[in-house]
Amino acid sequence: QVQLVESGGGLVQAGGSLRLSCAVSGLTFRSYAMGWFRRTPGKEREFVAGIIGSGLSSYHEDSVKGRFTISRDNAKSTAYLQMNSLKPEDTAVYYCNAAESLHSLVVMDLPPDSWGQGTQVTVSS
Repeated sequence: QVQLVESGGGLVQAGGSLRLSCAVSGLTFRSYAMGWFRRTPGKEREFVAGIIGSGLSSYHEDSVKGRFTISRDNAKSTAYLQMNSLKPEDTAVYYCNAAESLHSLVVMDLPPDSWGQGTQVTVSS
């Protein structure tokens, strides 16, 4: 059974930084692309960033490009999201997920029951 455990969220002032972690078990981590997503109340969950299994290629959604960086450590079966220059509009619950392709993450073609608990990020102005 796949388990995704997000951590690292918190309350930070605008302009600050946070590093989120996603610990994964139950799959061959290096064989899967990893992605970060977020959801704010009243809105659909949206894709934020994704990275292929080798870590050599990644894709970031336009609103976070240049501020957020996704990475992974295959030896630790963990994915990360470094978030810098945070803005109040980044406030959301952040989730990670795994898929066989980066495309599946970008279009969010993921099983409905595959999501973890997420981690809350709150950015104050």
